[in-house]
Amino acid sequence: MSLLVKAAAQGEAIVRVTPESAHWKHVGFEARRLAKGETTTITLPADREGCLVILTGTVDVLVAGHDWKGLGGRESVFEDRSTHAIYAPPSSVYEVTAQTDAELAIASAPASGRLDARLIEPGSMKRSVRGTGANTRYVCDVLPETEQAESLLVVEVLTPAGHSSSYPPHKHDTDALPEESVLEETYYHRIDPPQGFAFQRVYTDDRDIDESMAVGDHDVVMVPRGYHPVVMPHGYRGYYLNVMAGPRREWHFRNDPAHEWMIAR
Repeated sequence: MSLLVKAAAQGEAIVRVTPESAHWKHVGFEARRLAKGETTTITLPADREGCLVILTGTVDVLVAGHDWKGLGGRESVFEDRSTHAIYAPPSSVYEVTAQTDAELAIASAPASGRLDARLIEPGSMKRSVRGTGANTRYVCDVLPETEQAESLLVVEVLTPAGHSSSYPPHKHDTDALPEESVLEETYYHRIDPPQGFAFQRVYTDDRDIDESMAVGDHDVVMVPRGYHPVVMPHGYRGYYLNVMAGPRREWHFRNDPAHEWMIAR
């Protein structure tokens, strides 16, 4: 089974990953596009929490008795600002109406339902810079460990043209806390300009997984385990939305020892 999930060029559904389609237990992800005036309904299963991220456009959202208006507002995911997101517990129903053309991401993971729905404001999202030189990238923590959820971790990353990202290669597939935790992960890629591509490799120490992919705009890469670096070629900058979840809601990773020299200098 390929770890690359190709996007649909037309229609509301862009791409979808379920625990069943990915052959894993925790992470669910989908992206949808809406035209101005359209409404879509997203129903969370009885055992899964959700995080709706307004990637682009402006929308109104009804969920769990809340009626939030005018959320989002970005014309592009490459704008230097955060967006809105909405956390919701299991069995919630999001009803989203687009004030403008819009793109939505929906992350899900196992949960018992002990938390209430809430709006995650752009101003609450920590923004930071990781790496140096051609390994510099720009991070926005949408739903990090420091914010309440039962399983989900959600983060946006912008990678300049000609830069590497998720690099040096790192993994989080072994229960060895506090050094490393077990987390499944999806990468939802956007490319600017959209005719470009990114390169992503997923590989394990023993190479029982070793897949290198040319990733197009709106494609998803699934990371069940192993290292998973990303590289943007000259002329194309990249965005990805990461969704992670596992048995414990902790992000601890291990760099590939073969490449750790570059940050040890």
